[in-house]
Amino acid sequence: MATIHRLYPGRPQEVALEGTYLAHRVHELGTPASPFVYANFVCSLDGRIALHDPITGASRLPEGLTSGHDFRLLMELQAQADCVITHAGYMRAIEAGRLDDILQVGIRQEARDLAEWRRDNGLSPQPAIVIASGSLDFTIPASLAQHGQRVFIAAGKASLPDKAQRFREQGYEVIIAGEDKSVVGGPLTRALGERGFRSLFLLAGPRMLETMLRDGVLSRLYLTMVHRLIGGQVFHSLIGGPELGSAGRLRLSSLFFDPAGAEHVGQWFAQFEPINRE
Repeated sequence: MATIHRLYPGRPQEVALEGTYLAHRVHELGTPASPFVYANFVCSLDGRIALHDPITGASRLPEGLTSGHDFRLLMELQAQADCVITHAGYMRAIEAGRLDDILQVGIRQEARDLAEWRRDNGLSPQPAIVIASGSLDFTIPASLAQHGQRVFIAAGKASLPDKAQRFREQGYEVIIAGEDKSVVGGPLTRALGERGFRSLFLLAGPRMLETMLRDGVLSRLYLTMVHRLIGGQVFHSLIGGPELGSAGRLRLSSLFFDPAGAEHVGQWFAQFEPINRE
């Protein structure tokens, strides 16, 4: 069984990797009136989360940035969500075969236990999926219907109405969250709470993280920091917009060290709480 080292809080201690994030009981921390919104990212020491591919024009994960240990913890976070918020870019990447479809819990052999965990903890077999998009230019993966997942489309008021109507005609509910094309974190969180969701997991990119922070609705940030430098002239980091100011203040609440990350490079598993929510 894989182990990692808990560095903070408390005295340093070796603990089992599996179950580390399940122990946080994230699914119990929110209510429909105040959903618990949490995100997970992995980055390098120089802050890269993705690189621009000049051939395809799309973003790609740098080699050596992800590992089996990091993926296990990501799946534990996803297993605790009754709703997963993702984005159109991920839908297009799935369709093009650039990224794997990981929108279901407990489907992979190494994660069968998480399907049982959801059953034991009173959650639906699979989380609902929210696809945020300003362009509404994407195809919904067939896996969502195959696994009986509820699907919502989130868009801004200025998104093309004909595209929104096509999704409605296909039986999907379209949530308007924002005055422009972009989806805004506060209105989206409130709309999902009104639909009964309590735990919202961001399986999305920097824009969604940024809007959740600016609107003061992000509850927790999980961050894996891989001990390597990536470089690259065109890249993405956690935040790409204007300065966040006080909305970007975070406090460390837990830290784990994994000496056996990707390619035997160590990594930290950190948990941060936005200070403006206290």
